[in-house]
Amino acid sequence: MPHFNDISKQIFGKPLSELGEIERRILSRAHERRTVATDTHATFDAGLTFGDRLADNIARIGGSWGFIIGFCGFLVLWVLINSVLLFTGAFDPYPYIFLNLILSMLAALQAPVIMMSQNRQAERDRFAASKDYEVNLKSEVELIALHHKVDDVLLREISELRADLANLNTQLQRYRSGPGQD
Repeated sequence: MPHFNDISKQIFGKPLSELGEIERRILSRAHERRTVATDTHATFDAGLTFGDRLADNIARIGGSWGFIIGFCGFLVLWVLINSVLLFTGAFDPYPYIFLNLILSMLAALQAPVIMMSQNRQAERDRFAASKDYEVNLKSEVELIALHHKVDDVLLREISELRADLANLNTQLQRYRSGPGQD
């Protein structure tokens, strides 16, 4: 990669040996004219285990208005049934100790599942940010390379224009000197 060392110094201001893995990969992809943009959601989801997907679905359901309204309905129904049945032998009379046990177990299970899902969302955000950085870096590399190409074309055109101007000046001098005065 001797060619890359010059490009590395030109674009990043340091030799190839001092670049990180991402910068090297971007330089290589830019040279090969390959894309770095990916669907980060699909890429991240491809690595999830069954447990990860299950925890995400539980957190999605547990954090929805449907769950909250449904669970409130369940609590009201529980209280009504056990209050009405209180006179006929309720299975969980007031102060609803069995209901408190169920709620405590639900909270004990639901909290870690939601935390796992939140941690995974943070990982997904870091993964997406890393991919965004790669895309932005490649865009910068491509823009710098494009600027260099435009500069090279302009310098070549200026050089050609100077040569043409010198040629025209020579012809003008000959013309002013007149025919046969050479």
